[in-house]
Amino acid sequence: MSQQFKVAAVQAAPVFLDLQASVTKAIQYIEEAAANGAKLVAFSETWLPGYPNHIWLGPVAWQMQFVGRYFDNSIEAGSEEEARLSAACRDNNIQLSIGVSERDGGSLYIAQWHFDENGEVINRRRKLKPTHVERTVYGEGDGSDLNVVDTSIGRVGQLACWEHLQPLSKYAMYSQNEQIHIGAWPNLALYEGTAYALGHQVNNGASMMYAVEGSCFVVAPCSLVTKENQDNVCQGDPEKEKLCPVGGGYTKIYAPDGSSIGTDIAHDEEGIVYADIDLHMIGYAKAAADPAGHYSKADSTRLLLNKRKQRAVMYFDESNGLEISATSNAENADLEPAAE
Repeated sequence: MSQQFKVAAVQAAPVFLDLQASVTKAIQYIEEAAANGAKLVAFSETWLPGYPNHIWLGPVAWQMQFVGRYFDNSIEAGSEEEARLSAACRDNNIQLSIGVSERDGGSLYIAQWHFDENGEVINRRRKLKPTHVERTVYGEGDGSDLNVVDTSIGRVGQLACWEHLQPLSKYAMYSQNEQIHIGAWPNLALYEGTAYALGHQVNNGASMMYAVEGSCFVVAPCSLVTKENQDNVCQGDPEKEKLCPVGGGYTKIYAPDGSSIGTDIAHDEEGIVYADIDLHMIGYAKAAADPAGHYSKADSTRLLLNKRKQRAVMYFDESNGLEISATSNAENADLEPAAE
């Protein structure tokens, strides 16, 4: 495993509510990142088919004009669109982390998919608790979504947006010896000037602290609002435009000591932020403080983590007392017999 390599974080807006066009745009950035030597490229929260800023801007009756189109343009696992992303990773020998609105049956989830350089999906996780009004759109994940996976470039984990304000979820990730963390954010200018906690100062601070606490590199891609996106959502209403201004892209990459590394681009500019990382730095950071290791106090505080996948329906095989998943028997082949 290489200790030194380049990573890339995309700061761009998708073609809102157009899944096919957004996948095409994503592939262009994947190809660009690979051509510039990156081994990993990361996209922001729900980049496909775009973050639903409309849920913050008006009453439910007004929002309904977006509901059907957003559902129809959310991506499904195993779909043609996933296959296109997979081929782009394989053809360009690059890993991809992309934030998506994942459609599963009649429900949507804030999800992050991780493709390896062979185009295989090696992690498919969901945001455990959508934030505030996001809960009117998306369902919830569970402890099985707190995953760190081994890859050819190191151990990689993912969280989305204000999951970085959930101390116990973060601790669960730290405990899995995460080396590279993908912190996916939406645009960070929503309610600018009126809700400081939604702004880049706080949220970039959360990414920075994650790097320090976890002694890991944090790749924090952030979306932005273009004038076209603003026009599509705000529809010329000046009050809505004040709440959803153009810009808001504050993409950053952090080292394990909390320092901001790599290139910078303006908050209203589309492009890619690159950084060269050296995993050897992690050892120095953990020597000082490893909060889930030698710097922990298990005699005082501990985390109880349930990583079992939760489902609304489980079938029960009465002949042998084994629980059988409604979606996959194979996934539950190793379950223990039910108590009599």
